[in-house]
Amino acid sequence: MATRKTSSRLFSGPQPRKRNSKPLAEDTAKGPAKKTAVAKAKVADKKAPAKKAAGKPAAKGGVEVGSRAPSFTLKDQAGKTIESASLAGAPYVLYFYPKDDTTGCTKEACGFRDSFKGFGKSKARILGVSPDSEASHERFAKKYGLPFTLLSDPDKTLANAYGVWAKKLNYGREYMGILRSTFVVDAKGNVAKAYRGVRVDGHVAAVLEAVQSLA
Repeated sequence: MATRKTSSRLFSGPQPRKRNSKPLAEDTAKGPAKKTAVAKAKVADKKAPAKKAAGKPAAKGGVEVGSRAPSFTLKDQAGKTIESASLAGAPYVLYFYPKDDTTGCTKEACGFRDSFKGFGKSKARILGVSPDSEASHERFAKKYGLPFTLLSDPDKTLANAYGVWAKKLNYGREYMGILRSTFVVDAKGNVAKAYRGVRVDGHVAAVLEAVQSLA
């Protein structure tokens, strides 16, 4: 009787599938490194927030044109208390300057002095503001015959409210100081015009024109 040949290869059941020879990054990472990789993957899966539409940039500092003018209570060169509430009903010019009796500040003050009658016709009051003392303001006003109010703001309260107490650069040196600026406030107490980083030449004429346009 013929003997049936049997295969020398034994059947051992289904063969396991071969794994990818290249290990995944998460399989090889250990400890904190693995946790970090997983965390990054989760963050990447989150939908990125939509970009906000570009709107009108806010004016530098504490006020914008059209906003309510900050209220204040300060002393003038005669030691008299001046409150912003007493200015209601008529426009006023609030100009901030660095220091009494310095070249640029004197030129600016004398410019307002020389155009004082023009502002008066529009019933606009002029108020200069700096951190100088009341006594310093008094000497400055007398020396140059300034017919308008100078307010003492030693704590920079009003300067900060208007955003004009700022970092400045001069000959490579940084320091905090008054950014020469002027604000025209209308009869309703709103900021009608703002001039920041003022150049003295031609400035008073521009401010007078802005005041006259309110009439």
